[in-house]
Amino acid sequence: MRKSLVSAIALALAVSAGATLALPAQHAAAAAASQTPTQLPRNVRPAHYAVAITPHADKLDFDGRVTVDVQVLEPSTRITLNAAGMTFSSVTLAPASGKGAAIKAKVAVDEKTQTATFSFDKTIAPGRYRLAMDYVGTIGTQANGLFAIDYPTDTGQKRALYTQFENSDARRFIPSWDEPNYKATFDLSVTVPAGEMAVSNMPVASKTDLGHGLAKVTFRTTPKMSTYLLFFGLGDFDRATTSSDGTEIGVIMQKGKAAQARFALESAKAVLHDYNEYFGIKYPLPKLDNIAAPGSSQFFSAMENWGAIFTFEYAMLLDPSYSTQGDRMEVFNTAAHEMAHQWFGDLVTMDWWDNLWLNEGFASWMAERETEKVHPEWNTVLDTVGVREGAMSVDAVATTHPIVQKIDTVEQASQAFDTITYSKGEAVIRMLEAYVGPAAWRQGVHDYLKAHAHGNTVSDDLWHAMDGVAPGKHLTQVAHDFTLQPGVPLIKVASAMCSDGETTVKLTQGEFTKDRPHKQPLRWHVPVTAQVVGNAASSTPVDGSATLKLKGCGPVLVNAGQSGYYRTLYAPAQLAALKQDFGKLAPVDQLGLMGDTWAESMAGLEPVSDFLDMAKATPADAAPEIWAEVAGSLEGLDQYYRGDKARQDRFRAYAVAQLKPVFARVGWEAKPDESTSTTLLRTQLIGALSLLGDQDMLKEVRRRYDAQAIDPKAVPAALRKTILAIVALHADAATWDKLHAEARAEKSPMIKDRLYGLLSIAEDKALAQRALDLALTAEPGATNSAGMIRSVSRWHPELAYDFAMAHRAQVDKLVDSTSSSRYYPSLGGSSFDPAMIEKIKAYEATIDPSARRPADTVIANIQYRMMVRKDRLPAVDAWLAKNGG
Repeated sequence: MRKSLVSAIALALAVSAGATLALPAQHAAAAAASQTPTQLPRNVRPAHYAVAITPHADKLDFDGRVTVDVQVLEPSTRITLNAAGMTFSSVTLAPASGKGAAIKAKVAVDEKTQTATFSFDKTIAPGRYRLAMDYVGTIGTQANGLFAIDYPTDTGQKRALYTQFENSDARRFIPSWDEPNYKATFDLSVTVPAGEMAVSNMPVASKTDLGHGLAKVTFRTTPKMSTYLLFFGLGDFDRATTSSDGTEIGVIMQKGKAAQARFALESAKAVLHDYNEYFGIKYPLPKLDNIAAPGSSQFFSAMENWGAIFTFEYAMLLDPSYSTQGDRMEVFNTAAHEMAHQWFGDLVTMDWWDNLWLNEGFASWMAERETEKVHPEWNTVLDTVGVREGAMSVDAVATTHPIVQKIDTVEQASQAFDTITYSKGEAVIRMLEAYVGPAAWRQGVHDYLKAHAHGNTVSDDLWHAMDGVAPGKHLTQVAHDFTLQPGVPLIKVASAMCSDGETTVKLTQGEFTKDRPHKQPLRWHVPVTAQVVGNAASSTPVDGSATLKLKGCGPVLVNAGQSGYYRTLYAPAQLAALKQDFGKLAPVDQLGLMGDTWAESMAGLEPVSDFLDMAKATPADAAPEIWAEVAGSLEGLDQYYRGDKARQDRFRAYAVAQLKPVFARVGWEAKPDESTSTTLLRTQLIGALSLLGDQDMLKEVRRRYDAQAIDPKAVPAALRKTILAIVALHADAATWDKLHAEARAEKSPMIKDRLYGLLSIAEDKALAQRALDLALTAEPGATNSAGMIRSVSRWHPELAYDFAMAHRAQVDKLVDSTSSSRYYPSLGGSSFDPAMIEKIKAYEATIDPSARRPADTVIANIQYRMMVRKDRLPAVDAWLAKNGG
């Protein structure tokens, strides 16, 4: 699953610094337990589900019948399984042999625990049975269980149905043992309108005309898999196909959009071939569909259902009138992530949600690896530094948690889909791969998948496979340190002495934190790589302290290549020497050095001037990614000045002076031979200069927006999102009304959704209030309204939070249940007001303790932001006074 990603528009306008969220610590995480956790009794196991569904899309409900082949493991008078939002009309249990009469069950449904208990008048002996259930379920309007999406077309409104089950929502579609360890096979048949396309994990086995406009579609039996991977979709669809290594690949989308799916289809073909080769295990299903759906979710953008990947349109389709190079890159990365899950997650599945990172961290790492391989021209290897920085920002706050964390409830499982699971998981895997070597790592992955195909695992199963291919590396020890405890190691360069052409470096270990300067540091076995700039690198494990000998004399760079998950703290003279040789560093190391310097200066470990000096001295010919980093950091600092106009104006004057010459070199018009990195930098600089109040930029953006009706070149597709976002941010009432009219008239669901999002980012408070009021109407679409409220919160956190809490009964219906506990606290995340902390604490007191992680996280980050504003900005002011600011 891909977490819900903010659109490129919102990214260009989001608060850049101090807004990263962490989750509360779960310090009790330990090595895998001997028994898989469960919320269900262990007396029954399913083997096969035969499911028959008749959806009534117009009434938003469905009829269901499921017969489950089960094994009763011990004598009992009851069977308990998961069920939510459904009513039962008949439940019977019969011997699988067919000998003996079926017995009826009394049904008790508990919506709080999301279970149904079937009680029988006599004890059921151990053995094999068939449990048959007739029931009625609901079709929702948010992405949980079976849900409906309404969307506009040139011929009127359409409604499509889709399912979303991860992490614990298959129980809304079929009464089931809805936990990852209860794997089974599935037969699905559906009675549907004959003219619509039905799709599931497996190809269609048969289609029978029932008359009266209905047809019965039966799909082939699935492999053994977890309930959360089952999928069903229905609608007025087209399907484009290709093949790779004998597997049919399809992209299914609303009719008329096949051309927009071409890149996704081509990408899937290349990725599937590469994954077959890398994993050494051929994709095991006969087909692999990618289903594109209008709408959005606050929880996810795509889901890895085995053989039927679900993706919202904005993360799969490319509209030539609107989509950007950034969108193209996101489409590829999303497809590569979900396809990696077909092995890591689907073929081999974690035992329980505490090891979710075995799915998500690996899929994120594999997707980045594949993107680098297939599209080296995109230079995404530099993105890995940003992924690691995002993880470290979360991991350095008191409310962090280990990668492997204790999960007891459905709510905690939902909260596990976070930056630590995805980004820290990805970064740690990259470090471990570099530590054992790519060839050994690949062999270990192959051995792990082969040994556990169609089964469930814990993290130690992977580490044991790796120890088998790299026995001298003691990888399990290193991996345990980074996955079973939270936090960020800090490697201090204690000294560096050169003699006879060789430099001896002494390294010591601590812990980097943003909010606990006197914390007793944890300890890790850290694989450290270092080099004298311009010379070969050497590596050593650091456990407390270590000495490393390097070839050459000169500035020493630690974490050369940036594969390590740790921060590096240099003495002032060492950092000064590196800054002097900054241009000699590889771009990935330049980014790493800037990331460490920024984070450590914000945490008070070194002067803020260190980062500002480095940013000011960035060479004009530095890689576009370096200038993007500078621009992002300047935007982030600007947000800390929000509400203090005089100080902000002085800072902005300096920041604009820094960035304006860079944009002059990049220019408005794309050059035929320019790099992808330059193309991306153009949009970032336009956004940054606009946010920083550069009047020349704002005037040109407005001129182009006003001229588009008579000059098609004024707003090229590559810049349309950026220009519209800037216009929407600075909109007056007349401009807001114009954008609103465009949103209502738009027939493309993907563009329509984005236009409604734009209505929510206005700096003007009165317009923000209009957006909030609009979000509670049916006009934006059921899956868009929650995102509109969240977008308002970026610039008006108090307004958005108070509005959502005042209308909570209405807003609850607009948020998918997997996101509910994090949604409301997140609305206050960009606030600097201590009163917001008290509001979130008051909210926290009204919810179950297991749902309080996100609230604690937001509070911790508001406190951190307040600290930065109080303790760091005076140093920025002083630096500006000395440097022409």
